[in-house]
Amino acid sequence: MTSIRLLSICVATMATGFAAETAKGSGPAKPNVLLILVDDLNDWVAPLGGHPLAQTPHLDALARRGTTFLNAHAQAPLCNPSRTSLLMGLRPSTTGIHGLEPSIRTLPEWRDRPSLPQFFQRHGYRTLSVGKVWHSLTPTLRATEFDLVGNAGGVGARPPAKLIGSTPAGNNPLMDWGTFPHRDEDKGDWKVADWAGQQLATLPRDQPFFLSVGFFLPHVPCYVSQPWFDLYPDDDRVLPPVRPEERAGLSRFSWYLHWSLPEPRLSWLRERDQWRNLCRSYLASISFVDSQIGRVLAALDASGQREPTVVVLAGDHGYHLGEKEISGKNTLWERSTRVPLFMAGPGIAAGARVNRPAELLDIFPTLTALAGLPALAGLEGLSLVPQLRDATAPRERPAITTHNQGNHGIRSEHHRYIRYADGSEELYDLRNDPHEWTNLAARPTSAALLAEHRRWLPQVDVPAAPASAQRVLTYDPATRRAVWEGRPISEDDPIPFR
Repeated sequence: MTSIRLLSICVATMATGFAAETAKGSGPAKPNVLLILVDDLNDWVAPLGGHPLAQTPHLDALARRGTTFLNAHAQAPLCNPSRTSLLMGLRPSTTGIHGLEPSIRTLPEWRDRPSLPQFFQRHGYRTLSVGKVWHSLTPTLRATEFDLVGNAGGVGARPPAKLIGSTPAGNNPLMDWGTFPHRDEDKGDWKVADWAGQQLATLPRDQPFFLSVGFFLPHVPCYVSQPWFDLYPDDDRVLPPVRPEERAGLSRFSWYLHWSLPEPRLSWLRERDQWRNLCRSYLASISFVDSQIGRVLAALDASGQREPTVVVLAGDHGYHLGEKEISGKNTLWERSTRVPLFMAGPGIAAGARVNRPAELLDIFPTLTALAGLPALAGLEGLSLVPQLRDATAPRERPAITTHNQGNHGIRSEHHRYIRYADGSEELYDLRNDPHEWTNLAARPTSAALLAEHRRWLPQVDVPAAPASAQRVLTYDPATRRAVWEGRPISEDDPIPFR
């Protein structure tokens, strides 16, 4: 049976299931959508097994009532390009959005293309948003994407002074973590959950809604109140497994993807005795934001609209906590690209776990299919409807992550392939080497696997959008040098991740 035929059957079956559910009550003719995005949330959550100590009871409950994608990946390991890709259904290699700037709406060729919420709005949905959904909610986005916009969320309560002082990048206010006396109610994420809950309690039932909710934590600064901090031990059990010189033998160009960033390296975290504190703060932040997700889902239940609502929850990219000798994102390795992705609602299998690759890019076509909306031409993701019905359903391609022009990670079911702009390559067998410690690319026995993964490298790979060109890493093939902020990086420059 062809994949197209299988998809048609799956969509028809899910539509029938939804019709049966709505017939029981007075819900709208189309399913509601609740999209929850969490900033910098990696795979340490309990349902993904990324950290043995993680306590995420509300994500556990969501996983039990829906489908968990165990091999889901962001299209960029950075906020703006990842969120732009998810919301537009286009790859960074297609749009040129590689850095924290610009907004895609400043680019003439993409100014009028509908985003995910805008597409639902044009098909009769009431669209609402609160917290960080777009990387930056410009006045244009606020006016054209949503019928109602809530508070921006963010950090909320802060200590009188930074808890850890300066890092090698200076006194960056984001580079901080730990606990200090404050109330959970004063945190930005609490206020986001409050607003979302208030809307869910009052939304009319005669019009379907698209509500997007963006949480800030566990993004730095990872500030948590003491009870959340106390969930995790003050010992080395909170640390991820690492080994000395994890990057030994890898291309120098891979180092430059983490060039001149504020996130401290593992060496600094160890020298200042901050590694354990950062990991403990990150885990505590995950548990706190899990509690706020629980508040939103409880409000959905209390509204009486749980049954006709499709819930999607995802992180926007991963985060290193010492692996590969760094903290932060901005890499093409597993810890930086793998994200939680959960879907639950009418017609979606409960308690299912999907090992097939999935992309955040797939959310757009999946939601339009589930809602019975016409397909938008040009979307670059694949509908996940087949896997929502049958976790073992085949998928025709791997997941692809791009970090600046020419640098791509290809994640299949069992392997990760990375190709950098200078032509260097990495290949890992995730079944036997989950920490990506052994690069198999140079082995003669890897030739067939390399060829299979290379064929998925993006055929369209445009340069960074003009407004971002000085804030992304590029490669000059003529001089064979990396270029950062317009300056060629010499071989004499210090290794940037030390």
